[in-house]
Amino acid sequence: MRNLIWAGLAGAMAAAAATPTFNHDIAPILYSNCATCHRPGEVAPFSLLTYQDAAKRAKQIATVTQSRFMPPWKAEPGYGEFQNERRLSDAQIATLKDWAANGAPEGNASEKPTPPTFTDGWQAGQPDKVFKLEQAYSLPADGPDQYRCFVIPMNLDHDAYVKSFEFRPDNRKIVHHAIVFSDPDGNARRLARNGNSYPCFGGPGFAPISMVAGWAPGGSPSVAGPGMSLTVPKGSDLVLQIHYHPSGKAEQDQSSLGMTFGDPPTVGRGMVFINSRAIHIPAGESHYVVKAGITIPQDVEVLGITPHAHYLGKDMKIDAKLPDGTVQHMIWIKDWDFNWQGQYRYKEPVKLPKGTRVEIEYTYDNSVANIRNPSHPPVNVHWGEQTTDEMAVAFLSVKLKSMDDQALFQKQIGLEFINEFLAQADNLNDFPPEISPQARARLSMAISLFDRNHDGKLDDEERKTLMDFLRARLQ
Repeated sequence: MRNLIWAGLAGAMAAAAATPTFNHDIAPILYSNCATCHRPGEVAPFSLLTYQDAAKRAKQIATVTQSRFMPPWKAEPGYGEFQNERRLSDAQIATLKDWAANGAPEGNASEKPTPPTFTDGWQAGQPDKVFKLEQAYSLPADGPDQYRCFVIPMNLDHDAYVKSFEFRPDNRKIVHHAIVFSDPDGNARRLARNGNSYPCFGGPGFAPISMVAGWAPGGSPSVAGPGMSLTVPKGSDLVLQIHYHPSGKAEQDQSSLGMTFGDPPTVGRGMVFINSRAIHIPAGESHYVVKAGITIPQDVEVLGITPHAHYLGKDMKIDAKLPDGTVQHMIWIKDWDFNWQGQYRYKEPVKLPKGTRVEIEYTYDNSVANIRNPSHPPVNVHWGEQTTDEMAVAFLSVKLKSMDDQALFQKQIGLEFINEFLAQADNLNDFPPEISPQARARLSMAISLFDRNHDGKLDDEERKTLMDFLRARLQ
């Protein structure tokens, strides 16, 4: 009998030890992966720093982590290694589920880790220059999310070399994310007309696009590596796109952008832009695939990648096919959500040799089953900038061998972009906005010259001859 009692006690003690507790098992998970957003004053709707905060939401935590709805990290493991990943392991998800299923016990107070501390104010230190929205932006209590572009004149009479960008949201209840663009040509001012801002779903509404920084809850400031300061030409404006989410009551926001300046860059940088305008998604189509790509004209190291689509986007895969036939997986997002888009910075730069073909393959769901579909019932959807349009875009920020390669690289990438446009275009007169009016005129003349059979379009052989001619002129 005594042995049975001891066996029962041992079994009970083992079961108790196996049951996760907040102090021993759950707090470390929440503090490392959730507290950056789930804390007082941050964007998340509630804090998860105390046992009381977490215990009353134990079942909700188990549900949203098991579905991987939270933490909001979309990139699949094994398809790129990125900085600041917010991904729970299978073991951590199982622990959260087990804790909730067993009544969310608190555990021994002596086992509780010290809650994390966070820097108040500017995360990267006091900026050299702070640009604040000229006036507070008013957001109504209800209605759809808003995407607003604010024009920030830098008033530079000389080139500036920016070492870091840091966005600081003023009203975290309504600021969902932000993206910073540079505009050396005054395009955004014209779009803003008599004010300092304008609506801008999707992109800033002008071309060429030069994206320089971004912010999302839990993200870290964008700080350039040694020798990699960003050159902002004199006379440039910054364009700050903010995604606002109504909170249920009228709110105001007056966010800020801080910058630090450094020495002129010594390392070449470039931007690779992949885009398809060949988007014609029938109403009701649940698996519409768009493919596009671009050939890299020089050896590069990819620092970061930014996929982009609108509400019908479902699956986004980007691969690099190297000249030797091997495939480098860049990123794969199986459950794209426009509300959680972001810039993905690699832990280590991804080296791509000259001649590498970077290809995107995006899948769209235009059926009634897509809960994010903005049209009910579904309608035919084409390429465009509006909420109900679609896009298939990817940006790659790259490092070049030297500063001397920078100007030539961007010209070469421009030609590769034109090559892809000619390969996809249904109408060669419908030039994308990324191609300047001057380039359009020259391209129209070139098309007429190389259209040997005069059928109004370029076949593969004609296009190759044209591109070889244009590439030779860059050497």
